[in-house]
Amino acid sequence: MASRATAALAVAEQLFLSDLVLAECMYVLESFYEVERTRVAELMRAAIALPSVAVLDSQTLLRSLEVYETERLDFADAYLVACAEATGVGAILSFDRSIDRVKTVSRIEP
Repeated sequence: MASRATAALAVAEQLFLSDLVLAECMYVLESFYEVERTRVAELMRAAIALPSVAVLDSQTLLRSLEVYETERLDFADAYLVACAEATGVGAILSFDRSIDRVKTVSRIEP
């Protein structure tokens, strides 16, 4: 499958990579293929950087990958952090204490 996907990316003029599909790719790489977190982040940055790939908000995705990699949050929580930062909200309602590791946002426990 990897070779077919690589071939399709090589000839595509423009493809859209949604945030949700990126998250799913990360999940499959981590869980099924047991790829290390730093490598997963590297691969996703490379996908976002492809000239044929369009994303909704590359800065938020790149920040999400940074938080995912450096703070060791799962991608969904890292994405929430990046969105909270980008919108200026700065707070996340969550039971997940791992968010407390990120100093740019505050976590509010329900």
